[in-house]
Amino acid sequence: MSTDPPRAGRPERRPRKAPITADRITDAALQVIAAEGYDALTVRRVAAVLDTGPSSLYAHIVNKDDLDDLLIARLCAEIQLPAPDPVTWREQLIEVFVQLRDQYLKYPGVSKAALAMMPMHLETLRVQEGLLAIMLAGGVEPRAAAWTLDALTLYISAYALERSLVRQRQQHHDDAWIVSREDMVDRFTALPADRFPLTKRLAAELNSGDGHDRFDFTLRMIIGKL
Repeated sequence: MSTDPPRAGRPERRPRKAPITADRITDAALQVIAAEGYDALTVRRVAAVLDTGPSSLYAHIVNKDDLDDLLIARLCAEIQLPAPDPVTWREQLIEVFVQLRDQYLKYPGVSKAALAMMPMHLETLRVQEGLLAIMLAGGVEPRAAAWTLDALTLYISAYALERSLVRQRQQHHDDAWIVSREDMVDRFTALPADRFPLTKRLAAELNSGDGHDRFDFTLRMIIGKL
């Protein structure tokens, strides 16, 4: 093995950077969200993670709306769709929407990207197609299926966003907005009975539910009406 020093004047070769791709952009965007939350996401911030300039990203995305489309598509790519079953179609719907909820909750605030986005990516459309197929197999009329899908998608996005906001605020122990369930019950039961008789009497019920109990209740309530 040669131990000769490098020749004088020969520049050292720098390792070649990996090419910018849509997948790498999406990876970097999710990295930003996981560490700092969705509100910290910008094209410039993603470019910094990739050690490049924003202009390098514009060969793959037009603007941040395109970035949102890639993000939701990546999360939708993880969704497993069952073969539509006319007997268990309601449970199948719940199963798919629970998967989507859990994907959103992995990345604080990412569901905000889905709230004002038209589904255009093939992965996002794949999930929409699968959900429609499940509802139609259950005998739901096409327009009712489309409108229910819209309502459920909005609810899941809003639910995941609220959970993310609460989790972020809980990290700041001096934030008086966050109180425990026991504190809420105490506050409600301390209300004057002549003005808030129902709130005072039903304080425990108004603050009941663990984990995703309310999420499950809402999905079953909406789907059960189909």
